[in-house]
Amino acid sequence: MGGKKFREESDSLGSIRIPEGAYFGAGTQRAVDNFPISGLRFSSTFISNLGLVKKCAARVNKALGLLDQNIADAIVAAAQDVMDGKYDAHFVVDVFQTGSGTSTNMNMNEVISSRANELMTGKMGGKTPVHPNDHVNLGQSSNDIIPSVLHISVLSLIMDRLIPSLTVLEEELSQKAKEFTDVKKIGRTHLQDAVPLSLGQEFSGYARQIALGIRRIKGIEDRVSELPLGGTAVGSGLNTHPDFAARVIALISEHTNLAFREAENHFEAQGARDAAVETSGVLKTIATGLVKIANDIRWLASGPRCGLGEITIPSLQPGSSIMPGKINPVIPEAIIQVAAQVMGNDTTIMLAGQGGNFELNAMTPVITYNLLQSVNILAAGSRVFAEKCVAGIKANRRICASNIEKSLALATFLVPHIGYDSATQIAKKALETGKTIREIILAEKILEESEFNKLLQPPARDQKPR
Repeated sequence: MGGKKFREESDSLGSIRIPEGAYFGAGTQRAVDNFPISGLRFSSTFISNLGLVKKCAARVNKALGLLDQNIADAIVAAAQDVMDGKYDAHFVVDVFQTGSGTSTNMNMNEVISSRANELMTGKMGGKTPVHPNDHVNLGQSSNDIIPSVLHISVLSLIMDRLIPSLTVLEEELSQKAKEFTDVKKIGRTHLQDAVPLSLGQEFSGYARQIALGIRRIKGIEDRVSELPLGGTAVGSGLNTHPDFAARVIALISEHTNLAFREAENHFEAQGARDAAVETSGVLKTIATGLVKIANDIRWLASGPRCGLGEITIPSLQPGSSIMPGKINPVIPEAIIQVAAQVMGNDTTIMLAGQGGNFELNAMTPVITYNLLQSVNILAAGSRVFAEKCVAGIKANRRICASNIEKSLALATFLVPHIGYDSATQIAKKALETGKTIREIILAEKILEESEFNKLLQPPARDQKPR
């Protein structure tokens, strides 16, 4: 049987064997050999945006007269192929790698140069006529490129995926707030009966949580839109044209329809990852809100006969391999797990945000992986929650009304009329006798029934989520 075929390529450390069909080169292969750690790879979004930066850089370097026209055009074409996902299988470096992301940057440089050489000569690989460092990486360093692509990727995902998904969820919750305006139910504090409110008021609180989450995540745009591009190795801009960064960023902004700009201070932009840490903190806040909402919904829907049962949620799949007819709140449970992952990612990002000294954060790859994952799963989870759960929620009006009638908290409505102590005695008597508050006050002629019914109307409060 024939074995796997290889070709020889070399770098400053010498010669190394590379799989014959691989578009990457020696630098990538060394990283593959050095980091067989997790099997985790950067997302296609990140790879595509890294390709975008290389494409824009080649166009600018060509316009500045720094790249031969034919070489530049080949790089642009090869980078577009990468952006189109044609070479995703050739980005093989583990997330847990050198802390600057140099291995991934070189993986990109080598794939693009290999493809560009193929376009120009008919033969892939090698370093001529297109060199991965001299041409594809011209005017760049991993130290400014990788964090720039992190910012491009995360802001694009937030604007294109997360905010639209959260908006859908907010709209569905707001719709339920309107639909349930006239559904009176018992309130609960400390998991104990409290005074009544409307189910609409309860859902208006959830809608407002999401609306504020949208506002919070929009608030990070100013910091994330700053790109370290142009700082090269340490922020000083060594070996790059003074116009390079501004012109490349203008092309990136044009492509993404987002207003990116060059970092105001390149030493901050490369030495720290504070914008990523801030963004992750906002994502954690949104995730925390989602847990509250999802938990409330699954409690309100608990049952169907021995739980609260004040609402019903869509039945999506059998809930048990042993109990016939059991249906579980699978969507809220999935959302809570998404939130837990985001919270765990935030802890990693917070620790990694401290993970550098002087002019470089040396934990940028793990920040990148976790932050992009958080945005992606929050976006997908929020839309699933909205469309597969919230949109199908129905109120169980009979149970809501029955719970109000049984609650001892109705004694609270009597306080302005008979005082706190007397109202407490009525609540105790109702508990001891098994009677309702209504039955006690009517039997003792404390109020007429019509008067008591008027008392039970919850105060009108603005239910608008914004």
